[in-house]
Amino acid sequence: MATYVLVHGAWHSGKELEPVAALLRAEGHEAFTPTVKGNGLHDRKNTGLDEAIQSIEEFLVESDLADAVMVGHSYGGMIITAMADRVRDRIRRLIYWNAFVPNDGECVNDMLPADYIALFAYIAAQRGDGGIALPVSIWQQAFINDADPDTATRAYQSLNPHPIRTLSDRISLRTNPNRMDVPKSYINCTDDVSLPRDHSWHPHLSQKLGLFRLIQVPGSHELCFSNPALLAQAILDADRD
Repeated sequence: MATYVLVHGAWHSGKELEPVAALLRAEGHEAFTPTVKGNGLHDRKNTGLDEAIQSIEEFLVESDLADAVMVGHSYGGMIITAMADRVRDRIRRLIYWNAFVPNDGECVNDMLPADYIALFAYIAAQRGDGGIALPVSIWQQAFINDADPDTATRAYQSLNPHPIRTLSDRISLRTNPNRMDVPKSYINCTDDVSLPRDHSWHPHLSQKLGLFRLIQVPGSHELCFSNPALLAQAILDADRD
């Protein structure tokens, strides 16, 4: 039996990963879906990256989890990288699912195209509370392009504003991912067009891991909504010894 901790991406909470977690539990594993600080529906939106990271470290410690397989989606890649750096003794493997891979001193914005950065800054200025919402047109065309319209709409309605500071705050790591001694895997959804080719999830970001296991599956950036069963199987395949 394995212990999986699924860490969501921007605009999400742990709730959206529960269908995937349920499938992992049905296979006899433990699966947890904590919500990162700043991403809860009623969380303040001026949360910084270090606070977000600290919330998941506290979850691991308070839950007394050990030998955990950390699965990070998108922005969640920042969080799981920090977990391997801060609480290595609790981590058995890192699984990045179309996720950012930071080196020491990098932020999410370093891995985003300039037009996204400008758009998010504009949205944050309009909102005035430190949060950014994902425009529905970008969601439909770039993030969940493999889903039918009803699924895409229901999924969009579950999203929350994301704290913009977490995208510009720089991560502090003692060891870069390619030097970490923890086993690593990368799940690449091959129909994911949420980033342009020159900023691609794989191989542009995945290659920063050094040695890793690659699992490729069809689907968009939001496979948790469009095909949770395929994602659950990809996680199991990424974790095989």
